Amino acid sequence: MDLWNRMTSDFGLPFTSLEIIYALMACVLSVLIGTVLAKKQARAFSTPKHKTTNTTAPHPKNLPTVTFVDYGDMRFLHLGTPSVQGSMKLSKPFDIHLEYLQRMMGWLLFTDLNNVRNLYAMQLGLGAASLTKFCHHHLDMQTTAIELNPQVITTCRQWFHLPPDDSKLQVTIGDAAEAVTQPQWFDKVDALQIDLYDQEADSPVHDNEAFYADCRQLLTPQGCLVVNLFGRHMHFKQSMDKLAQSFGKDALWTFKPTYAGNTIVLAFRTPRTPDKQALRLQAQAIEERWPLPATKWLKSLAPYPMASSGASR
Repeated sequence: MDLWNRMTSDFGLPFTSLEIIYALMACVLSVLIGTVLAKKQARAFSTPKHKTTNTTAPHPKNLPTVTFVDYGDMRFLHLGTPSVQGSMKLSKPFDIHLEYLQRMMGWLLFTDLNNVRNLYAMQLGLGAASLTKFCHHHLDMQTTAIELNPQVITTCRQWFHLPPDDSKLQVTIGDAAEAVTQPQWFDKVDALQIDLYDQEADSPVHDNEAFYADCRQLLTPQGCLVVNLFGRHMHFKQSMDKLAQSFGKDALWTFKPTYAGNTIVLAFRTPRTPDKQALRLQAQAIEERWPLPATKWLKSLAPYPMASSGASR
Protein backbone atom coordinates (compact mmCIF):
# COMPACT_ATOMS: atom_id res chain seq x y z
CA MET A 1 0.00 0.00 0.00
CA ASP A 2 2.88 2.36 0.81
CA LEU A 3 4.31 1.74 -2.67
CA TRP A 4 0.96 2.42 -4.28
CA ASN A 5 0.45 5.57 -2.22
CA ARG A 6 3.90 6.83 -3.25
CA MET A 7 3.03 6.10 -6.96
CA THR A 8 -0.28 7.89 -6.78
CA SER A 9 1.42 10.83 -5.10
CA ASP A 10 4.40 10.94 -7.51
CA PHE A 11 2.33 10.56 -10.69
CA GLY A 12 -0.67 12.51 -9.53
CA LEU A 13 -3.16 9.63 -9.96
CA PRO A 14 -6.61 10.70 -8.68
CA PHE A 15 -7.54 7.25 -7.32
CA THR A 16 -7.01 5.58 -3.99
CA SER A 17 -5.86 1.97 -3.80
CA LEU A 18 -9.32 0.87 -2.65
CA GLU A 19 -10.96 2.53 -5.64
CA ILE A 20 -8.57 0.76 -8.03
CA ILE A 21 -9.38 -2.61 -6.43
CA TYR A 22 -13.10 -1.97 -6.83
CA ALA A 23 -12.58 -0.96 -10.47
CA LEU A 24 -10.64 -4.15 -11.20
CA MET A 25 -13.35 -6.26 -9.58
CA ALA A 26 -15.99 -4.48 -11.69
CA CYS A 27 -14.00 -5.20 -14.87
CA VAL A 28 -13.71 -8.89 -14.04
CA LEU A 29 -17.44 -9.08 -13.27
CA SER A 30 -18.28 -7.33 -16.55
CA VAL A 31 -16.19 -9.83 -18.51
CA LEU A 32 -17.92 -12.75 -16.79
CA ILE A 33 -21.40 -11.32 -17.46
CA GLY A 34 -20.50 -10.57 -21.07
CA THR A 35 -19.30 -14.16 -21.55
CA VAL A 36 -22.55 -15.57 -20.19
CA LEU A 37 -24.68 -13.29 -22.37
CA ALA A 38 -22.61 -14.08 -25.48
CA LYS A 39 -23.07 -17.82 -24.93
CA LYS A 40 -26.80 -17.30 -24.43
CA GLN A 41 -27.07 -15.29 -27.65
CA ALA A 42 -25.06 -17.89 -29.55
CA ARG A 43 -27.45 -20.61 -28.39
CA ALA A 44 -30.38 -18.46 -29.55
CA PHE A 45 -28.91 -18.25 -33.03
CA SER A 46 -27.81 -21.88 -33.27
CA THR A 47 -30.91 -23.58 -31.84
CA PRO A 48 -34.57 -22.55 -32.09
CA LYS A 49 -36.81 -21.89 -29.14
CA HIS A 50 -39.37 -24.20 -30.70
CA LYS A 51 -38.95 -26.73 -33.43
CA THR A 52 -41.68 -29.08 -34.38
CA THR A 53 -42.63 -31.70 -36.89
CA ASN A 54 -46.17 -32.73 -37.61
CA THR A 55 -46.94 -35.57 -35.26
CA THR A 56 -50.71 -35.63 -35.73
CA ALA A 57 -50.83 -35.88 -39.52
CA PRO A 58 -49.21 -38.79 -41.37
CA HIS A 59 -45.94 -37.97 -43.08
CA PRO A 60 -46.62 -38.18 -46.82
CA LYS A 61 -44.13 -40.10 -48.89
CA ASN A 62 -41.67 -37.93 -50.82
CA LEU A 63 -42.81 -34.74 -49.06
CA PRO A 64 -40.44 -32.83 -46.77
CA THR A 65 -40.78 -32.68 -43.01
CA VAL A 66 -42.22 -29.40 -41.76
CA THR A 67 -40.42 -27.52 -38.98
CA PHE A 68 -40.57 -24.04 -37.54
CA VAL A 69 -38.20 -21.79 -35.65
CA ASP A 70 -38.87 -18.85 -33.34
CA TYR A 71 -36.46 -15.95 -33.18
CA GLY A 72 -37.50 -12.89 -31.22
CA ASP A 73 -40.94 -11.79 -32.39
CA MET A 74 -40.72 -13.89 -35.56
CA ARG A 75 -41.70 -17.47 -36.36
CA PHE A 76 -40.26 -19.08 -39.50
CA LEU A 77 -41.59 -22.08 -41.43
CA HIS A 78 -39.15 -24.56 -43.04
CA LEU A 79 -39.62 -27.62 -45.22
CA GLY A 80 -36.63 -29.69 -44.22
CA THR A 81 -34.05 -27.13 -45.43
CA PRO A 82 -32.69 -23.75 -44.22
CA SER A 83 -34.82 -22.00 -46.89
CA VAL A 84 -37.62 -20.00 -45.27
CA GLN A 85 -41.00 -20.99 -46.69
CA GLY A 86 -43.02 -18.49 -44.70
CA SER A 87 -43.03 -16.46 -41.52
CA MET A 88 -45.28 -14.76 -39.01
CA LYS A 89 -44.86 -11.89 -36.59
CA LEU A 90 -45.95 -13.30 -33.24
CA SER A 91 -47.26 -9.95 -32.00
CA LYS A 92 -49.37 -9.45 -35.19
CA PRO A 93 -50.22 -12.95 -36.44
CA PHE A 94 -52.91 -11.84 -38.92
CA ASP A 95 -50.87 -9.11 -40.60
CA ILE A 96 -48.55 -9.58 -43.57
CA HIS A 97 -45.02 -8.39 -42.80
CA LEU A 98 -42.97 -9.69 -45.75
CA GLU A 99 -42.77 -7.15 -48.57
CA TYR A 100 -43.37 -9.58 -51.42
CA LEU A 101 -46.46 -11.04 -49.73
CA GLN A 102 -47.81 -7.55 -49.10
CA ARG A 103 -47.43 -6.89 -52.82
CA MET A 104 -49.42 -10.04 -53.55
CA MET A 105 -52.38 -8.03 -52.25
CA GLY A 106 -51.78 -5.51 -55.04
CA TRP A 107 -54.93 -6.62 -56.84
CA LEU A 108 -56.81 -4.46 -54.32
CA LEU A 109 -55.67 -1.43 -56.29
CA PHE A 110 -57.95 -2.49 -59.14
CA THR A 111 -61.16 -3.52 -57.38
CA ASP A 112 -64.16 -1.96 -55.65
CA LEU A 113 -63.09 -1.85 -52.01
CA ASN A 114 -66.67 -1.63 -50.81
CA ASN A 115 -67.34 -5.02 -52.38
CA VAL A 116 -64.23 -6.89 -51.23
CA ARG A 117 -66.00 -8.90 -48.55
CA ASN A 118 -68.23 -10.37 -51.26
CA LEU A 119 -65.30 -11.56 -53.39
CA TYR A 120 -63.59 -14.94 -53.53
CA ALA A 121 -59.87 -15.45 -52.87
CA MET A 122 -57.88 -18.61 -53.52
CA GLN A 123 -54.28 -19.41 -52.61
CA LEU A 124 -52.30 -22.15 -54.33
CA GLY A 125 -49.65 -23.04 -51.77
CA LEU A 126 -50.34 -22.23 -48.12
CA GLY A 127 -46.86 -21.36 -46.86
CA ALA A 128 -47.22 -19.89 -43.39
CA ALA A 129 -50.84 -18.95 -44.25
CA SER A 130 -50.15 -15.19 -44.34
CA LEU A 131 -52.30 -14.50 -47.42
CA THR A 132 -55.02 -16.91 -46.36
CA LYS A 133 -55.31 -15.38 -42.90
CA PHE A 134 -55.29 -11.84 -44.23
CA CYS A 135 -58.04 -12.47 -46.77
CA HIS A 136 -60.16 -14.30 -44.20
CA HIS A 137 -59.48 -12.17 -41.11
CA HIS A 138 -58.99 -8.63 -42.43
CA LEU A 139 -60.94 -8.70 -45.70
CA ASP A 140 -63.69 -11.13 -44.62
CA MET A 141 -63.52 -12.79 -48.04
CA GLN A 142 -64.63 -16.26 -49.02
CA THR A 143 -61.21 -17.93 -48.97
CA THR A 144 -59.91 -21.29 -50.18
CA ALA A 145 -56.32 -22.50 -49.91
CA ILE A 146 -54.91 -25.56 -51.69
CA GLU A 147 -51.85 -27.19 -50.08
CA LEU A 148 -50.12 -30.42 -51.12
CA ASN A 149 -48.43 -31.21 -47.80
CA PRO A 150 -50.86 -32.01 -44.94
CA GLN A 151 -48.10 -31.32 -42.43
CA VAL A 152 -48.03 -27.69 -43.56
CA ILE A 153 -51.74 -27.36 -42.86
CA THR A 154 -51.48 -28.96 -39.42
CA THR A 155 -48.45 -26.84 -38.49
CA CYS A 156 -50.22 -23.67 -39.58
CA ARG A 157 -53.28 -24.61 -37.53
CA GLN A 158 -51.22 -25.33 -34.42
CA TRP A 159 -48.47 -22.72 -34.59
CA PHE A 160 -49.32 -20.01 -37.17
CA HIS A 161 -52.84 -19.00 -36.03
CA LEU A 162 -54.61 -20.44 -39.06
CA PRO A 163 -58.27 -20.67 -37.98
CA PRO A 164 -60.31 -23.84 -38.43
CA ASP A 165 -62.48 -24.08 -41.52
CA ASP A 166 -65.79 -22.27 -41.38
CA SER A 167 -68.44 -20.99 -43.77
CA LYS A 168 -65.92 -18.57 -45.35
CA LEU A 169 -62.66 -20.52 -45.04
CA GLN A 170 -61.66 -23.85 -46.55
CA VAL A 171 -58.11 -25.21 -46.51
CA THR A 172 -57.83 -28.28 -48.70
CA ILE A 173 -55.15 -30.91 -49.31
CA GLY A 174 -54.49 -31.14 -53.02
CA ASP A 175 -52.21 -30.61 -56.00
CA ALA A 176 -52.46 -27.10 -57.44
CA ALA A 177 -52.08 -28.36 -61.01
CA GLU A 178 -55.11 -30.60 -60.52
CA ALA A 179 -57.12 -28.04 -58.57
CA VAL A 180 -57.07 -25.48 -61.38
CA THR A 181 -58.74 -27.97 -63.71
CA GLN A 182 -61.77 -28.51 -61.44
CA PRO A 183 -64.98 -27.09 -62.98
CA GLN A 184 -66.37 -26.23 -59.55
CA TRP A 185 -64.08 -23.18 -59.46
CA PHE A 186 -64.40 -22.03 -63.08
CA ASP A 187 -65.30 -18.32 -63.29
CA LYS A 188 -65.54 -18.12 -59.48
CA VAL A 189 -62.22 -16.71 -58.22
CA ASP A 190 -61.62 -12.96 -57.96
CA ALA A 191 -58.06 -13.12 -56.56
CA LEU A 192 -55.94 -16.20 -57.33
CA GLN A 193 -52.62 -16.00 -55.45
CA ILE A 194 -49.85 -18.43 -56.39
CA ASP A 195 -46.72 -18.93 -54.29
CA LEU A 196 -45.63 -22.47 -55.14
CA TYR A 197 -42.09 -23.61 -54.34
CA ASP A 198 -40.44 -26.81 -53.22
CA GLN A 199 -38.20 -27.05 -50.16
CA GLU A 200 -35.19 -25.63 -52.03
CA ALA A 201 -37.14 -22.62 -53.40
CA ASP A 202 -35.11 -22.71 -56.61
CA SER A 203 -37.93 -21.99 -59.07
CA PRO A 204 -41.74 -22.09 -59.30
CA VAL A 205 -43.19 -25.60 -59.11
CA HIS A 206 -45.67 -24.87 -61.91
CA ASP A 207 -44.53 -22.42 -64.56
CA ASN A 208 -45.90 -23.34 -67.96
CA GLU A 209 -48.43 -22.00 -70.41
CA ALA A 210 -50.96 -24.79 -69.83
CA PHE A 211 -50.97 -24.18 -66.07
CA TYR A 212 -51.48 -20.43 -66.49
CA ALA A 213 -54.28 -21.06 -69.00
CA ASP A 214 -55.99 -23.32 -66.46
CA CYS A 215 -55.59 -20.59 -63.84
CA ARG A 216 -57.22 -18.04 -66.13
CA GLN A 217 -60.38 -20.08 -66.49
CA LEU A 218 -60.87 -19.97 -62.70
CA LEU A 219 -61.09 -16.17 -62.73
CA THR A 220 -64.20 -14.05 -62.86
CA PRO A 221 -64.29 -11.46 -65.68
CA GLN A 222 -62.74 -8.91 -63.30
CA GLY A 223 -60.49 -11.48 -61.61
CA CYS A 224 -56.74 -11.27 -61.11
CA LEU A 225 -53.99 -13.89 -60.98
CA VAL A 226 -51.12 -12.93 -58.66
CA VAL A 227 -47.92 -14.96 -58.92
CA ASN A 228 -44.58 -14.80 -57.12
CA LEU A 229 -41.66 -15.36 -59.51
CA PHE A 230 -38.50 -16.18 -57.60
CA GLY A 231 -35.56 -18.58 -57.57
CA ARG A 232 -32.05 -19.18 -58.85
CA HIS A 233 -33.35 -21.29 -61.74
CA MET A 234 -36.29 -19.03 -62.59
CA HIS A 235 -36.17 -17.22 -65.95
CA PHE A 236 -38.31 -14.10 -65.65
CA LYS A 237 -38.64 -13.30 -69.35
CA GLN A 238 -39.68 -16.85 -70.19
CA SER A 239 -42.26 -16.90 -67.40
CA MET A 240 -43.70 -13.58 -68.57
CA ASP A 241 -43.93 -14.88 -72.14
CA LYS A 242 -45.94 -17.87 -70.89
CA LEU A 243 -48.26 -15.62 -68.91
CA ALA A 244 -48.70 -13.37 -71.93
CA GLN A 245 -49.66 -16.35 -74.07
CA SER A 246 -52.43 -17.24 -71.61
CA PHE A 247 -53.65 -13.78 -70.57
CA GLY A 248 -52.65 -11.46 -73.40
CA LYS A 249 -49.85 -8.95 -73.53
CA ASP A 250 -52.03 -6.07 -72.30
CA ALA A 251 -53.21 -7.86 -69.15
CA LEU A 252 -49.92 -7.98 -67.21
CA TRP A 253 -48.62 -5.67 -64.49
CA THR A 254 -45.40 -6.23 -62.54
CA PHE A 255 -43.72 -4.95 -59.43
CA LYS A 256 -40.01 -4.31 -59.46
CA PRO A 257 -38.10 -7.13 -57.71
CA THR A 258 -37.85 -6.91 -53.95
CA TYR A 259 -34.45 -6.77 -52.29
CA ALA A 260 -34.70 -10.55 -51.83
CA GLY A 261 -35.42 -11.05 -55.53
CA ASN A 262 -39.19 -11.72 -55.53
CA THR A 263 -41.05 -10.31 -58.53
CA ILE A 264 -44.83 -10.14 -58.14
CA VAL A 265 -46.89 -10.28 -61.31
CA LEU A 266 -50.56 -9.37 -61.71
CA ALA A 267 -52.38 -10.97 -64.64
CA PHE A 268 -55.95 -9.82 -65.25
CA ARG A 269 -58.60 -11.74 -67.10
CA THR A 270 -59.80 -8.37 -68.39
CA PRO A 271 -56.97 -5.84 -69.01
CA ARG A 272 -56.93 -2.78 -66.72
CA THR A 273 -55.83 0.75 -67.59
CA PRO A 274 -56.40 2.99 -64.53
CA ASP A 275 -54.76 6.42 -64.48
CA LYS A 276 -52.19 7.43 -61.89
CA GLN A 277 -54.55 9.64 -59.92
CA ALA A 278 -57.10 6.85 -59.60
CA LEU A 279 -54.40 4.50 -58.34
CA ARG A 280 -53.19 7.05 -55.79
CA LEU A 281 -56.69 7.53 -54.40
CA GLN A 282 -57.23 3.77 -54.31
CA ALA A 283 -53.94 3.22 -52.48
CA GLN A 284 -54.86 5.81 -49.86
CA ALA A 285 -58.23 4.16 -49.34
CA ILE A 286 -56.56 0.77 -48.87
CA GLU A 287 -54.22 2.14 -46.22
CA GLU A 288 -57.14 3.70 -44.35
CA ARG A 289 -58.86 0.31 -44.12
CA TRP A 290 -56.13 -2.31 -43.77
CA PRO A 291 -52.48 -2.65 -42.63
CA LEU A 292 -50.96 -2.60 -46.13
CA PRO A 293 -48.39 -0.12 -47.57
CA ALA A 294 -50.40 0.46 -50.74
CA THR A 295 -49.07 3.96 -51.49
CA LYS A 296 -45.55 2.55 -51.50
CA TRP A 297 -46.60 -0.02 -54.10
CA LEU A 298 -47.18 2.68 -56.70
CA LYS A 299 -43.45 3.43 -56.85
CA SER A 300 -42.68 -0.06 -58.15
CA LEU A 301 -45.83 -1.20 -60.00
CA ALA A 302 -46.36 -0.67 -63.72
CA PRO A 303 -47.78 -2.38 -66.82
CA TYR A 304 -45.33 -4.97 -68.05
CA PRO A 305 -43.20 -3.73 -70.96
CA MET A 306 -43.39 -6.51 -73.50
CA ALA A 307 -40.59 -7.50 -75.85
CA SER A 308 -41.84 -5.07 -78.48
CA SER A 309 -40.81 -2.17 -76.19
CA GLY A 310 -37.29 -3.51 -75.87
CA ALA A 311 -37.59 -4.28 -72.16
CA SER A 312 -36.08 -7.44 -70.71
CA ARG A 313 -34.60 -8.81 -67.51
